[in-house]
Amino acid sequence: MTRLVALVLTAMTGFSGLVYEVAWQKYLATLLGSQSEATAAVLAIFLGGLSIGYWLFGLLTRHLIVAARKAKQAPRLLFVYGILETSIGIYIIAFPWLFELIQALSFAIPHGASGFGFAIDVLLTIVLIGPASVLMGGTIPILTQALAKSLEDATRFHAFVYAFNTAGAFVGALAAGFYLIPTLGLINVMLSMGVINLSAGAVFMLIGRTGGQVVSLAVPAPETDPADRTTGASPNEGLRTYLAVSMLTGFSMMAIQTTAIRIAGLSFGSSQFTFSMVVAVFVLCIALGSFAVSSLNQIPKWLVVSNQWVLCGLFALLYFQAAYAPYWVHVLRSIFRDSELAFIPYYAAGFLSVLLMIGVPVLLSGAVLPLLFHMVRREAEHLGDAAGNLYSWNTIGSLVGALLGGYVLFFWFDMHQIYRMSVAALGIAAVLLTVHVYGWRPLSGALLIGCLLIGLVATPKWDDRILYLGLFRAREALPGSGMGVAKFIELNPYIDQINSVFRTDDPIGSVEAREVKLESGGSSLSIYVNGKSDGNSFKDYPTMSLLASLPALFAEKAERGFIIGWGTGVTAGELASLKTMEHIDVAEISPGVIQAAPYFDFASMNASNNPKIHVIQSDAYRALMRSEGSYDVIISEPSNPWVTGVEMLFSRDFLEVAKGRLSPGGVYCQWLQEYETNTEAIEIVFRTYAAVFDHVAVWRSKSPDLLLIGFNDKGNALDHYRLEERARRPDFKASLERAGIHSFPELLAHEVLPLGVIHAIADEGPIQTLYHPILNYVAGRAFFRGQTGQLPFSGHRNAAEIGRKNSLLRLYARRYGGSVPDEDRGRMITEACRAHGIICTSMLAEWMHEAPDSGAMRRTRQRVEELIEIQRGQISEKNTEMPIYKNANVMKTLFETDATSIIAPDSRPYRKLVSLARAKRASREFEKYYFHASSFSAEALDSVWSRCTETMPTRESCRARTDVGDDIARIEQCLKTPSQNRGCLEGRRQAALISGLQSEKEVSRLR
Repeated sequence: MTRLVALVLTAMTGFSGLVYEVAWQKYLATLLGSQSEATAAVLAIFLGGLSIGYWLFGLLTRHLIVAARKAKQAPRLLFVYGILETSIGIYIIAFPWLFELIQALSFAIPHGASGFGFAIDVLLTIVLIGPASVLMGGTIPILTQALAKSLEDATRFHAFVYAFNTAGAFVGALAAGFYLIPTLGLINVMLSMGVINLSAGAVFMLIGRTGGQVVSLAVPAPETDPADRTTGASPNEGLRTYLAVSMLTGFSMMAIQTTAIRIAGLSFGSSQFTFSMVVAVFVLCIALGSFAVSSLNQIPKWLVVSNQWVLCGLFALLYFQAAYAPYWVHVLRSIFRDSELAFIPYYAAGFLSVLLMIGVPVLLSGAVLPLLFHMVRREAEHLGDAAGNLYSWNTIGSLVGALLGGYVLFFWFDMHQIYRMSVAALGIAAVLLTVHVYGWRPLSGALLIGCLLIGLVATPKWDDRILYLGLFRAREALPGSGMGVAKFIELNPYIDQINSVFRTDDPIGSVEAREVKLESGGSSLSIYVNGKSDGNSFKDYPTMSLLASLPALFAEKAERGFIIGWGTGVTAGELASLKTMEHIDVAEISPGVIQAAPYFDFASMNASNNPKIHVIQSDAYRALMRSEGSYDVIISEPSNPWVTGVEMLFSRDFLEVAKGRLSPGGVYCQWLQEYETNTEAIEIVFRTYAAVFDHVAVWRSKSPDLLLIGFNDKGNALDHYRLEERARRPDFKASLERAGIHSFPELLAHEVLPLGVIHAIADEGPIQTLYHPILNYVAGRAFFRGQTGQLPFSGHRNAAEIGRKNSLLRLYARRYGGSVPDEDRGRMITEACRAHGIICTSMLAEWMHEAPDSGAMRRTRQRVEELIEIQRGQISEKNTEMPIYKNANVMKTLFETDATSIIAPDSRPYRKLVSLARAKRASREFEKYYFHASSFSAEALDSVWSRCTETMPTRESCRARTDVGDDIARIEQCLKTPSQNRGCLEGRRQAALISGLQSEKEVSRLR
């Protein structure tokens, strides 16, 4: 019973331990950054602490056993282990406050963003998570020594401890990524997991104090293993061999796991769900491997050796299929529909597919340590010593694998080369084990290792046509999907036509500069990171150009700039083209992106060689946090929020740091993509911005790219005269023209949410913080569905009033008595259609209402029709709902406040009747197409509903029913009978809420 309780508690602490590791990585991003240096450092500290713990507590068990023998008592190892678990729980519960202390200390110590500064922060990280990591290393050596009934039982129970602990870690890996952290937040997660360790510690202390533990058995004096009698090897030599095999296996499996995570990112997309899924597969299979060993009654020496060789052979065979993983995941993806209900089944199927592909070899890797423990248990004086040494060396190998295979080697080698090195290390371990167990001569082993290395060099590189393609963004079947890789490539000839001018696997990710042929002739260049395009020199140029010129136009001065992310370098080049700009710092995390920069100089105005621009190879948080001085303009052009690590740039904590680095009158501008996200994610971003900046405006460069602008102070944000004067400066004028904007009204047409509107619509709800990261969870689910986010409705109550008051286009129109000259108005509406798409129809509707016979209006209407038809051809079939001028003809009623627009035959005015369908459409269009530059009238919508009738009877039939002759008032009363207008009345209630004409309390009176 004691052993069963111990195993259950071991699974629980394994669960909490993996959750700690995931939570620590997110916590320590603020100290070490989100770059791979930080991830590698955290992993190395965690594994290094475990290694020290294995060794230290192995020595401790020996000391306790020796002391107990002298006192002629049973060693109270379970009581000691209970103290250890309790200490972990107390430390973890105190961790959030310890972190704040360490963070404050980091801020207080003056140091830069890299080099010596990074080393200081790594030391602080060791102080922060090192003690808990060391304490966690006591599980296997203490419990193995404490609860093994005999030497023969030691192998089985040791495998049980390892398996249960790892099984708990498997559940923790899934729970942390998919539920716990996004639901509870980091602080509550730490508190909850700390309670688990406290509870486990209390139970172990209770068992140990009452004497419920099994009497620990010391291992007899070392004796020579039968295998060693054959080989003539000494016990020490055999122990060293097993430790070396343990270390090489640890190195290989950690490096292979890193490669598997990268391949999975190129197959499923680099979301947090992908990371959790792959780690869970590894942890589960390792647990199953240990369970398999625990079920064996006998372990022959051939099984130990052959397990190592089969492990190496299976991973060698997988090498030839790994590059095609994105294709098979695409086939899987095409089976599932883009619905919320399919999200969990898809990732469950993805988990099973990864398990099917790599499960068997990873399972064999989980059997390695228990099998080696069986061999080494007679070559150490104590079981705790044996387990501690074995796991300590294995963890050292894992540490080296995390640092070298997960980071350092990527400076010189690509994924396929590092994978081959890992397989070679497994082969060398198999040779060493074979030589020792079977007594082969060292020369034979050396020759075999030489053959392995020759095979390593001679193996062909991966076929990367599919690997870097980014198939995870194709949610529906393509020609040849499911027909095999060769047929798929044959039926999609563009794959072989892709011209990759630059490609590398750097320590951060896989970077590619890909040439794209344009339909109009010529070509453009795209930067791809982990299979996802993060900028194109042609299609994205307007956005990347406006990212530079727009905040510089608003800023009090434009002399110093800071850019987050290099991308194509266009934003940096555009900002440097401004005459007043003197110094620009660019924080770029990826060495590969920096290496690819010269390929984009043709589009970025030679930005890679511009003396104004200084590149800082660091993550944005650390670079900005450690920067000196202030900046007039800070520009952020991150990837989509669903990409792991990017969500930090949208957090309140980061935005507060950025705001603190702005000079008086400074401006912060961020690119936010509306595609592959949803309205909930956009609302989270808006609420977070509103929580940091007192003044926020939202512009759109082109659909679907938003530009969020946060002002340090309101300043001249509404001074359109000043903006126009700056826009006419030759440098700004040239920059705007490169973005396709040729007049000041065209520029103003890009404003979508005027200053102050976000604060008016920001409701109660979650915001993105470093301590409660929810954005990538929400955005990740939206990415799965392929959704396009919609801006929250802002056409009611205070938001509508602020929008009308602060709309720069409306302020500009007041110069001309409220109506912009026809030529400018036509350009403005056409540009709005290019930027916003369907929303521009409301501007056309307003003009049709004001001047239905205008020739300029009709010419603009024709251009809008043509533009919308072009846009229709550029979007997918399921998103082709694109209004033409007929919608504008319907929408113009939303600008009409005159309820007597129809004249009766007897020359008396009467209210034009509206069908229920038309009234519902008016409400939908009011909500969908509301645009602050040409805002609908809430009174007009109310007027539409007041004239609504469900059955739309004619005037004559109503007269006949009521027998009231020409009494128009009685006819209207007839049409408002409850039996006919029940739907109209309910619709009017809803419309009143949408338009903000009445409050919910007032609407309830209509019932």
